[in-house]
Amino acid sequence: LENHFDKRLDPSLLVDDAKSVISVLFNYYTDDIQTDPDAPIISKYAYGNDYHHVIKEKLNLLFDFIKTKNKNVTGRVFVDSAPVLERAWAKQSGLGWIGKNGMLINKKIGSFVFIAELIINLELEYDTPINEYCGTCTRCIDACPTNAIIDDKIVDGSKCISYLTIELRGEIPLEFEGKLQNMVFGCDICQDVCPHNSKAKPHEHEGLKPIRALLEMNKNDWCRLDKSGFNQHFKKSAINRTRYAGLKRNLNFLKVK
Repeated sequence: LENHFDKRLDPSLLVDDAKSVISVLFNYYTDDIQTDPDAPIISKYAYGNDYHHVIKEKLNLLFDFIKTKNKNVTGRVFVDSAPVLERAWAKQSGLGWIGKNGMLINKKIGSFVFIAELIINLELEYDTPINEYCGTCTRCIDACPTNAIIDDKIVDGSKCISYLTIELRGEIPLEFEGKLQNMVFGCDICQDVCPHNSKAKPHEHEGLKPIRALLEMNKNDWCRLDKSGFNQHFKKSAINRTRYAGLKRNLNFLKVK
């Protein structure tokens, strides 16, 4: 996060003459689950096709619509593709508040959402932040198996299971042995226990529809997974981010053999 910090704070360094950040939320919650309770667990956001492509296509449609209203508009679409403080902008625009687990929480649909932005050179009528509604609840803090949430809105990223199984390069530190709760890609634990996610409703986006073959992989399928199988199962999935070597590292750490 220290890289390009100036651009995170100043959108005009990403888009010339930037005047507005349009933040959008994209629901990815689903009632579908992995069929084998003993299979390594993946985060809900990775059940379907890689969200980057799905959301970017929809944001480009929004941008095209805006261009029909003002031919002089310029800007860029961002879906995890640049140093943008997405949660801060979403909070500023009133789409939710930052929970104790560091996630943006929307009062109506919870936190199982992707955040994306359209930064443009037009001044708009701006929204404002809303109140916070976590109160005295500490369920996310209490549930984190690696104690990554060390205080209200303070997360030690180096202990987060999502970081350990996706972003980390190299071996997972032995101090986390037995603490990953069978998570092999990402982690939903702090979101699963959040009371606000009891309001979550399944999305209806065809592009993010869960891939049945992926959800139906049993423990033996994961054990036998080779590079060819990885390419077959995860070609269009966000799981491809770990590459085969990274996923095998995670499986070995979980002792899925």
